[in-house]
Amino acid sequence: MHRRIIVPSALAASLLLAIPASAADFKAGAPGIGDSYYPASGNGGYDVSHYDLRLKYQPATDLLEGTATILATTTQNLSRFNLDLGLKVDEVRVNGRVAKFAASGDHELEVTPAAPLEKNKSVSIVVRYAGKPSELKIGGWSAWARTPDGGVAAQEPDSAVWWFPSNDHPLDKATFDVSVLVPDGHQAISNGVLQSQSSKLGWTRFNWRSNKPQATYLATLAVGKFDITTDRTANGLPVLNAYSKDLGDNAGAARASIERTTEVAEWLESVFGPYPFNSLGGYVPNVTSGFALETQTRPFYSPRQFANGANVSVVVHELAHQWYGDSVSVADWKDIWVNEGFARYSQWLWSEKEGEGTAQELADYVYRTRAADDPFWTVKPGDPGADDQFHIAVYDRGALALQALRNEVGDEDFFAILKGWPQEHAYGNAHVSDFVKYAERVSGKPLAGLFDTWLYQPVKPAAPAASAAGLAAAPAAGTGRAAKAVKPAQPKSWKKIAETNTIHESEHDAR
Repeated sequence: MHRRIIVPSALAASLLLAIPASAADFKAGAPGIGDSYYPASGNGGYDVSHYDLRLKYQPATDLLEGTATILATTTQNLSRFNLDLGLKVDEVRVNGRVAKFAASGDHELEVTPAAPLEKNKSVSIVVRYAGKPSELKIGGWSAWARTPDGGVAAQEPDSAVWWFPSNDHPLDKATFDVSVLVPDGHQAISNGVLQSQSSKLGWTRFNWRSNKPQATYLATLAVGKFDITTDRTANGLPVLNAYSKDLGDNAGAARASIERTTEVAEWLESVFGPYPFNSLGGYVPNVTSGFALETQTRPFYSPRQFANGANVSVVVHELAHQWYGDSVSVADWKDIWVNEGFARYSQWLWSEKEGEGTAQELADYVYRTRAADDPFWTVKPGDPGADDQFHIAVYDRGALALQALRNEVGDEDFFAILKGWPQEHAYGNAHVSDFVKYAERVSGKPLAGLFDTWLYQPVKPAAPAASAAGLAAAPAAGTGRAAKAVKPAQPKSWKKIAETNTIHESEHDAR
C-alpha cells in the first residue's frame, strides 16, 4: 500500500533552503586554461601547489611506470576536471576515493571524482599510469627523445604530457618532488637538488626536489649514463652538471662551456639580481636535436650546440632564462618576448663584458644588415603568433627593443629595470604590457610608443625612429647615385651568438 504524502508549501520551501548546493552549481572545469596560442593547454577549475612523482624507467624498453600525487586547490565548484597526460592511465583517486576517468583528444584525462568538489578546498589526486613515451606523438611530434642509453623529456611549449599528469601551462606553477628508479649503472637527472640516492636489488633510486614554483614545461627528466661534476657556489648553492658518456667529438666543447655555469650565473646576478632557485647546473644528453632549453635550475643542451667548439653564449642565454622565463614566466604564450628578448639581450651584454662587441654595436649590426623588405620585420615580437613564436625576430628584434629602451632611459634606469622586474614578479607570471608599465614607472617616461614601434609594428622602424632609439643608419660610401651603403663591421661575438639561433629550432619546426 502506498500513501501519498502532502507537504505544506511553507515546509517545502524550508526544506529546499536546507539542501546544500545543488548539482547544477557544480560544473566541469574548462579543458583549457585560456591561452591565446594553445587553447587546449592547461585546464580550468583548480590550481596545483605540488607534484610528487614516483617513477620507474626501463631504458632498454622505454617503459615508464608512474604514480603521481598532485596537491591542488579548487577554484570553482567542480563536478569534473581535466588533467593533461598522453600515457595510459590505470587508476585515479581523488581525496583517497576511486574516481572515474576517460581519455579524450590528444592528451586530455577527464576525471570525475566520487563526490563533487567544493570551491576553495584542498584536493589530492593520485594517478597511476604507464607507457612508452617515445610512442606518443601529438600533432606528429614528440617531446620525448630516445637516447642510446635512455630517454629525455625536454621541449617547449609542451613536454609534461609525455611523462606525468599535470595542469600543463605556465600559469599554474608548482613545486616538485621527482623520485626515479632506474637500473644500476644509469642515472636519473631532474630539476633542483638531489636529496638522496640509494640502490637495492639492481635498481637505483634518485630523489630530486625543486622547491620554488616551476612551470610544467620546465620540468625535465633524463635517464642515461652520465659523467657528473658537482660543486658549490660561493653562496653555497649546489652545482651539478651531467654529460652523456658518448658525446664523441662534442664532449670537450660541451664541458668547456657548461663548466662555466657558476661564473656566468654570478655575473648574471650583477645584472638581474639574486639567483632565484636552489641549485645550478646543466646537462647534455646524447640526442640528435639542435636546441637548448631553460629547464629550471638545470638547462638542457643538445650536443650540436657545441659542434663548432665551446660556446659560452648559449649558457648565458639559458641561465638568463632562470630569471626571465622561469622565475617570471609568461602569462600567455603570446608574451614570449618577456622570455626570449631578454635572454638574447643578455648574450649581447656578455659580449659587451667580454670586449667582443657592445650591445650597441650588435644592435646597429642587426638593424643595418636587415633590409626593409626582409620578412624579419613583419614578425611582431610582442605578439608573434604561434607559428612564429620562436622566430629569430623574437630574439634579435626583441633585443633591439631593449637597446632602444636603454638609449631612451639611460643606463642607470635601464639596469634598475632589468634588476627590479624579476624581483617584483618573482615566481609569478607576466604580460608584455606589465613590463612596459613597470619600465614607465621606474623611468618616469612614457614608453608605450617606443615599445609599439619595436615590438608591434610589422615593418622596419624608419630611420628617424632608429635614430631616436640610438641606432645608426648605414653610412654610404661616395656621393650621388653611385653611393653604396657600406657593409657594417661584424662584431667579434656575432658568430658565436648566431650559432645559438637554432636554440629553439625543434619547437619552431614542430609547430
